[in-house]
Amino acid sequence: MQILLVLMAAGTIWAADSRQSYACNKSAKPMKIDGKLDNADWRRAAWTSDFIDIEGSTKPKPRFRTRAKMLWDEEYFYIAAEIEEPQLWATYDRHDMVIFHEHDFEVFLDPDGDGLHYFEFEMNAKNTSWDLYLAKPYKDGGKADDGWEIPGLKTAVHLNGTLNQPGDKDRGWTLEIAMPWKAFDRGPRPALAPKVGEEWRVNFSRVEWVLDVVAGKYEKRKGLKEDNWVWSPQGVINMHVPEKWGVVRFER
Repeated sequence: MQILLVLMAAGTIWAADSRQSYACNKSAKPMKIDGKLDNADWRRAAWTSDFIDIEGSTKPKPRFRTRAKMLWDEEYFYIAAEIEEPQLWATYDRHDMVIFHEHDFEVFLDPDGDGLHYFEFEMNAKNTSWDLYLAKPYKDGGKADDGWEIPGLKTAVHLNGTLNQPGDKDRGWTLEIAMPWKAFDRGPRPALAPKVGEEWRVNFSRVEWVLDVVAGKYEKRKGLKEDNWVWSPQGVINMHVPEKWGVVRFER
């Protein structure tokens, strides 16, 4: 299998077929979570490839750019994303609401890579979140457990525009997430920081809706389904195919 290597300043990104991979470097010090992505560690970290349609590159290119970065230390897994967005929209404001009914950013984590015992996290531009755990994928009879929570979670967003205000031209938003390793306490793997060289299955998704302005407010366009843009394509419109997720290797 031919592997394309792309060397970047703070890590190596490579792709094998359609499944993405990422070398996640260790941060020099604990990260300040403010959504701005302007500290030295984030500047050194490599971007993922731009997200594509969930079904793959044969589908139309996403209208707006999305990309992510990752770092880690002994306490946290850090995730950042840059989301181009001309219509900043988010109204859901209670934890564990079904965030993907509006624009959102999603994280999927399978610590031992067996396609079982995995975690999902979603957030919006209002910094509202939803976290859940699945013992197995829906296609295999799995059911989401909304009771799983992330004690010690840190999240922040930074808006380049104005939220829920049609009439102006927004540019997008950035986000930061710090997930403590101790939160991943389901399944056979101990809830500990990874060892150097360890690999996790990880994927990211962005849900985007076409919006109209009705009576001065954003509304989803009637009759249109959402767009699903992802880091590692699934081949189907279903994020719960863990064998298609990307591979993140934790480096020094």
